[in-house]
Amino acid sequence: MFQRVSVDDHVRAEPWLAEIEAQWGPAPGKEWTDGQHLFVLGESFGNVLVGIQPPMGYEGDPMRMLFEGGLAPTHAFSHFYRWLREDFRADAVLHFGTHGSLEFMPGKQVGLSGQCWPDRLIADLPNVYLYAANNPSEGLIAKRRAASTLISYLTPPVTHSDLYRHLVDLRAAIDHWRQRAADIEHAAEEAMINNVMALAVRCELCQEGVEWSPAEWAEKVSALRHQLDEIEEALIPFGLHVVGEPLKAEDRQEMLLAMAESGGATDIDAAAFARALKAKDAGSLEMVLKTAMQDAAEEVPAKLTETLVEAAATLVEDHELSAILRALDGRFIQPVKGGDVLRAPEILPTGRNLHGFDPFRLPASFAHSEGSRQAEQLLARHRAESGTLPESVALVLWGTDNLKTEGVSIAQALALLGAEPRQDSYGRVVGARLLPLEQLGRPRIDVLVTLSGIFRDLLPMQTQLLAEASWLAATADEDIEQNFVRKHVLAYQEEHGCDIEQAALRVFSNAEGAYGSNVNLMLDNGSWEDEEELADCYTQRKGFAYDRNGHVSQQSALLNRVLEDIDLAYQNLDSVELGITTVDHYYGTLGGISRAIQRARGERVPVYIADHTSGGTGRVRTLNEQVALETRTRLLNPKWYESMLDHGYEGVRQIEAHVTNTMGWSATTGDVAPWVYQKLSETFVLDDDMRRRLAELNPVSAARLANRLIEAQEREYWGADEDSIDALKRAGEDLEDFLEGVTGEVAA
Repeated sequence: MFQRVSVDDHVRAEPWLAEIEAQWGPAPGKEWTDGQHLFVLGESFGNVLVGIQPPMGYEGDPMRMLFEGGLAPTHAFSHFYRWLREDFRADAVLHFGTHGSLEFMPGKQVGLSGQCWPDRLIADLPNVYLYAANNPSEGLIAKRRAASTLISYLTPPVTHSDLYRHLVDLRAAIDHWRQRAADIEHAAEEAMINNVMALAVRCELCQEGVEWSPAEWAEKVSALRHQLDEIEEALIPFGLHVVGEPLKAEDRQEMLLAMAESGGATDIDAAAFARALKAKDAGSLEMVLKTAMQDAAEEVPAKLTETLVEAAATLVEDHELSAILRALDGRFIQPVKGGDVLRAPEILPTGRNLHGFDPFRLPASFAHSEGSRQAEQLLARHRAESGTLPESVALVLWGTDNLKTEGVSIAQALALLGAEPRQDSYGRVVGARLLPLEQLGRPRIDVLVTLSGIFRDLLPMQTQLLAEASWLAATADEDIEQNFVRKHVLAYQEEHGCDIEQAALRVFSNAEGAYGSNVNLMLDNGSWEDEEELADCYTQRKGFAYDRNGHVSQQSALLNRVLEDIDLAYQNLDSVELGITTVDHYYGTLGGISRAIQRARGERVPVYIADHTSGGTGRVRTLNEQVALETRTRLLNPKWYESMLDHGYEGVRQIEAHVTNTMGWSATTGDVAPWVYQKLSETFVLDDDMRRRLAELNPVSAARLANRLIEAQEREYWGADEDSIDALKRAGEDLEDFLEGVTGEVAA
């Protein structure tokens, strides 16, 4: 607690008290107050205050999270920023963390006025914002809606997952069988296969009791080996980035190796690569890359070498603290385009002011061809699983991913519809046009597009582009068995007697000025009874349709009807450091719409993740496969969780967040295998030494982690045996006692 401010002082000083009280009741409200005072939380260091931004006010209030459009900040929130300006008399404010809530307060999307809450709250206070270099979309919202100067910071280093524990034993057993199979008798070979199967069961890569015939051995073992390769080669974040600390030598080498692989180099000689980097020998480095890129044009290895040499020199130095000081001095901060360091090394050095994009160039021409390829890849995966082509798909689009890839996901949606961008004589994207069915070679897929609020704000032209493409498909004079958009639009018209403009609406997002599905907030706070509430929350928040003219209208009934026809839901994954269990927005959006589809149809539909994080052609996985992969490569991987624990309090919080987000996927899709929870319990809670370490570093998150696993069992996502649950509950009680100071240490 830094300071208490009396409610009377707040009432006298708050110029918009009536608006706040209309939504949150009489001052001081319920947030950060004892009924007589409002709290300012933080700690001072000389003339610097490290303060904590108040919560939005929805926490623990399910009805607000279900239906609130966002009309005013809480008393505590408004008071905090007014106190910074008028009482603390701050010369500047520096926001840490991606992202806070200031820039997402109600108001216009661009060109804010004195009636918009972000402008009211920040007023003329200089605002510097430390922002992840790979997140230009949310950063641009901070610039547009909170007058922020951005200072980019580096994302965590990346590394290959590698194998561990029984996964190593399984690989050795498979390789041993491959080496000996041709020279041993059948009985000996059968014993080796049984050993492989036993280890595969232990690693949850094979079901217990499954038997393979001798004719199946080669195929099944090869599939297992492929799974191990996928786990071993997966790129994962390694620890957290610390502002002011350049990458360690080994982390820098891993990052540069990943950059080389992303640049097209495969099967790199890691030892030779490391020697060339250490010696700063560009010639040797180019030779290593040429060997790994034998089919590439002559200039490609040379260009990649130049990029890596420049990146290596940049990563040795810190550019971020000096940039913060320059900004606080009111000096110029050099701009840079945001992006992923693996795909766009030009974002280096960090410590620069992120900027955006040319909206008339999205999707870019290369993005259109890549989006078309990825669309066909998705359809091929679904056809392989179901034997049929989907008639309707639900696609989640985020601003960040589309800015980093220059609109690949937008192009993917257009490709499914059988459309492409329409350009004017200057080469600017100005609309959509349909491809002839003969050229498309398959039916047009009906695409329900759900946009993040940030996409809607930053890309209004692309929002209209997608809406126009759907309208063109709906009005095309084509056979409805070759045009599923028209098929479903005409059916809706017949059912409801509406015009084709309404029936063809397929682009949905939040109401103007509102953000998020709130499904993630409901789950995080436990403020829900059953999964139907999550579906309600999603459709209420995301039930606003955007038409080809940019107009918005609430169309919850239409959304729920369109959901009845959806055959699959999917989203692209484009960042190594952000897996689907890393942040709650993935299950809040893709999981939220999946739950809404299940309610509308009365059955579950496949949920796919198109993983393009490691370069190459990418891979389409089911959600179950993606969660399993991330669980093995991150949460259960000592290489990952030990790198997190090196960061103490925050590392434990990150681990707990992954567990919470995993349960979010169970709640919204039901696609998390029970073994995931069993292994998480054994690794983090039932292991005495690990439980003690977590509690000592961060008792709050440690207790939350244990309680989240218990909640998963209580909500029947796990099916654990009684002994496991009893042990977990005892461990959870032990952590709660430690947190409350009942015991001085965690019991072993």
